[in-house]
Amino acid sequence: MFKKARIKLTAWYSIIIMVVSLSFSVAIYLGVNRELIRLEGMQTQRQARVDRISTFLRDNGLPVPPEESSALTDSETVEQARLRIIATLGLINLSILFLSGAAGYFLAGRTLDPIAEMVDEQKEFVGNASHELRTPLTSLMTEIEVALRDKSLSLGDARKLLQSNLEDVDRMQKLSNYLLKLHRYEKGASLEFGDVDLKQVVEKATSGFKFKFDLDLKKSVVRGNEDSLIELVTILLDNAIKYSPKGKDVEVSVKAGGTLEVEDHGSGIAKEDLPHIFDRFYRSDKSRGTDGYGLGLSIAKSIVDLHNGAIKVESRFGKGSKFIVSFG
Repeated sequence: MFKKARIKLTAWYSIIIMVVSLSFSVAIYLGVNRELIRLEGMQTQRQARVDRISTFLRDNGLPVPPEESSALTDSETVEQARLRIIATLGLINLSILFLSGAAGYFLAGRTLDPIAEMVDEQKEFVGNASHELRTPLTSLMTEIEVALRDKSLSLGDARKLLQSNLEDVDRMQKLSNYLLKLHRYEKGASLEFGDVDLKQVVEKATSGFKFKFDLDLKKSVVRGNEDSLIELVTILLDNAIKYSPKGKDVEVSVKAGGTLEVEDHGSGIAKEDLPHIFDRFYRSDKSRGTDGYGLGLSIAKSIVDLHNGAIKVESRFGKGSKFIVSFG
C-alpha cells in the first residue's frame, strides 16, 4: 500500500516541479526570443541604411565599401540561436525531471514514514487490545458453556459462576476504561487549565490509598488540570505499591519549581526494559504475574505531555525505581 502511495506521491512531486520548471523555461524563451526579434529588426534597419548608402554611392560613381560581418547578420544565424536556446532549455528540463524524480521519491518516503509508523502502531494497538480482551472473554465463554452442560447445577454453583463472570466483566470494563483514557489523552483532550498546587494534588491522590506513604511536600503551583494530575499521581503511586515488597516505604516528594518524585524500594527495572516502560501494553517479564494491562504508564506520559512536562525514570535493578515529573 505504502509503496504505491510513494510512487504516486513521487509522480505528483515531479509533475508540480516540471510545471514550474517548464513555466520558467517558457518565460525565459519568450524573453530571449523578444530580444532576438528586436535584434533582427535593428539588423534589418541597419541593412536598409547600408543598402541606401551603397545605392547613393553607386549612382554618384563613388566607391562602395565592403559590408561588415556580424554574429547576427542574417535570419539564419538568429534561427540557429533560437534552436540552441530550445535545446539548452530542453536539456535543463530533462535534468530537472531526473533530479526531481529522485528527490521526490526520497521526500515521499520521508513524508510517508510517520504515517506508516502510525499505522503499524495502530495495528499493534488493536492486536494487543484484542489479545487482552480475548482472555477474559474466553474464560467467560468457557465457564458459561460448562455450566449450561451441567444438568445438576445448583444455586450455589450458579452464584459462584456469576461471581466469576462478574470478575471477568470487571476486567474487561477496566481495560476499556484504560483504552478510552489513553485515547482521550493521546488525542489531546480539551482540559481546563488553571493554577494547581502539586502538594494538594498529592494529598488528594494519597487519600485514596490505605498504604502509608513517606511524604515530603512543598507548595509548588503549576499550570494544569487538577483532575488529570491527580490521575497521574494515582497511576505512579499504584505502580510503586504494586512493585514494592510489603513493609517497604514509597517516598513521594514535591519540590518547588514544579517537580514531583515517586520513589519505591522494590525490585527495580531491568536496563533493557527502561526504554519501553512508557510504551502501550508493554510489560516486563517480572511484571507479567501482576495485575494490569501495561497501559498505566502510557496514560501517565500522555498526561505529562498534555501539560508540556517531562517524565523520566531512574532505576537500579534490585534496589528500586524513582519516577521524576517536571512541569514548566
